Amino acid sequence: MFEHALNRRTVLGSAAAIAALTFVPVGAALGQMPPVIDRFSYRAPQGDLDDLRDRLNRTRLPERETVTDWSQGVPLEKLLSLLEYWRTGYDWRRCEATLNRLDQYRTEIDGLQIHFLHIRSPHENAMPIIITHGWPGSVLEFLKLAERLTRPTDFGGKVDDAFHVILPSLPGFGFSAKPRERGWNAPRTARAWAELMRRLDYHRYVAQGGDWGAFVTTAMAQQHAAGLLAIHLNMPQVVPSPMPTTLSPVEQRAVEALKHFQEEETGFFNEQSTRPQTIGYALADSRAGLAAWMYEIFQAHTDNRGDPEDALTRDEMLDDITLYWLTNSGASSARLYFEQRALGMKGNLGIVDLPVGCSIFPHEIVQPPRV
Repeated sequence: MFEHALNRRTVLGSAAAIAALTFVPVGAALGQMPPVIDRFSYRAPQGDLDDLRDRLNRTRLPERETVTDWSQGVPLEKLLSLLEYWRTGYDWRRCEATLNRLDQYRTEIDGLQIHFLHIRSPHENAMPIIITHGWPGSVLEFLKLAERLTRPTDFGGKVDDAFHVILPSLPGFGFSAKPRERGWNAPRTARAWAELMRRLDYHRYVAQGGDWGAFVTTAMAQQHAAGLLAIHLNMPQVVPSPMPTTLSPVEQRAVEALKHFQEEETGFFNEQSTRPQTIGYALADSRAGLAAWMYEIFQAHTDNRGDPEDALTRDEMLDDITLYWLTNSGASSARLYFEQRALGMKGNLGIVDLPVGCSIFPHEIVQPPRV
């Protein structure tokens, strides 16, 4: 059912030929000013990069762990190696140039400046898709995917597989503004994303998300965002409540995996959902602390053989870490956990009556069995 929805390419009728930067002035007939969508680019001040290198030259670290694995957190030797590469071999200007070659924008929605990438396919009838990241993620993690989605024929696909890709930065993440008030949770972000798609004049589209992006995407479907046809999730929140008393072997394994996460891997979750401001001081001031805080998640929640470098390159990880550092997003990104906790954290987000597709990868936190 979901595949059928994705292959329907009759997008917006005559609007399919409209260029990416042509926007219909909503409310113009009433004399209202149309929403402003500004082009955006970023060049880090050289002084900030010099300060980062200087801080890396003056890092103070604790003694090594008393175990031989990652059970106490990032091993000292692993962190030392990552920090040394960050200090001597990493090039933020490369990442920055990649971003600035793409179409980036900012627009104010619900009182907050939202940053997004709008990567249009050369195939005009492509299906629009809005993809939402999580923590400790950013729009950077989707750049290779966006190339395949927008230009499928370059990778053995068909024209009918093409998408126009919209990649927004969550509030408080990256180049989106930091909320100065309570309430920027997944449902509120979902409403902002629906407004963003309306401003882009997309009246038929699909959405995808993992991690917090799965919460936002699910909320968009439950709110029946105008024009949303279907969603795709990795990390769907479908844990039964209450839990059945009798479980199949595969269901039992899924429950045990979730229990392991809750008992052994939620240190970051508990801190960020209860004291985001406190951990934010450490993440804002310590480049080594920020790197370790994020590096541990790259190890725990990517499909690797024990080391995060099995799944991600050092440059890919440090692109993300450096983005958080330069935008000072440690505290503001952590507050999303605090806001979601205020809603009541649930393992099941409720009914979605749109078509849904799911991908369950080996190291996903939630691994629901096929039914």
